[in-house]
Amino acid sequence: MKRRKGPFLMPVNQAEADQQRDRAVDAALAILNDRGPNALSLGEVASRLGLTVTALQRTFETYDDLLEAVAERWFRAKVRIMEEVVASDLPPRRKMYEFFARRFVLLRDSYRADPVLFQMHCDLGNQHFEVVRSYVDLGDHYLCLIIAEAMDDGHFPGLSIDEALSLINQMISAYVNIALMVMIMEKLSEAKLARIVDTIFDGLSAEDRGAIGVQGLRAA
Repeated sequence: MKRRKGPFLMPVNQAEADQQRDRAVDAALAILNDRGPNALSLGEVASRLGLTVTALQRTFETYDDLLEAVAERWFRAKVRIMEEVVASDLPPRRKMYEFFARRFVLLRDSYRADPVLFQMHCDLGNQHFEVVRSYVDLGDHYLCLIIAEAMDDGHFPGLSIDEALSLINQMISAYVNIALMVMIMEKLSEAKLARIVDTIFDGLSAEDRGAIGVQGLRAA
């Protein structure tokens, strides 16, 4: 096979460098679609593009660099949603609903379009969670901003931001934990999510209302 080295030798500007990255990510996603996450490697991407591995490494020095670019593509729309919601002038209750609902709809539509490919993306992320961890942390950061706004309005009394974050993540996990989401996708809906968010805003606090006010567990 003749190797087309020219386009990957030396980008003359950022736009050309971005185009090279996009081509490589497109090739990586095509391999993922055709053969699954275990087939993905620098060598396979280089072969798909008609390049040597050395030429591809001028764009992605390591396999992790390639995975980071694939993760950026996967999370790009989700990050944009979070940024738009946090920057909006919606009240905190509505902002929290939109924060979760818009990403859930995006994920659900992607799942319904191709469940097998969706699972392959999930498997790749699970195999290389250290690569996607920063996006999980970014989601927590943006959620903390919404929680802080809600606290300014008097919600979640007695709780710290970190405590509220942990509780809310647990309460909303079916709409953000992709593995759980896939298992019960048909039972999830925007209407149910709205009720969960309303429950969070109407009841979440540090107040002891009797649930733990017993000496050990006991039958009713």
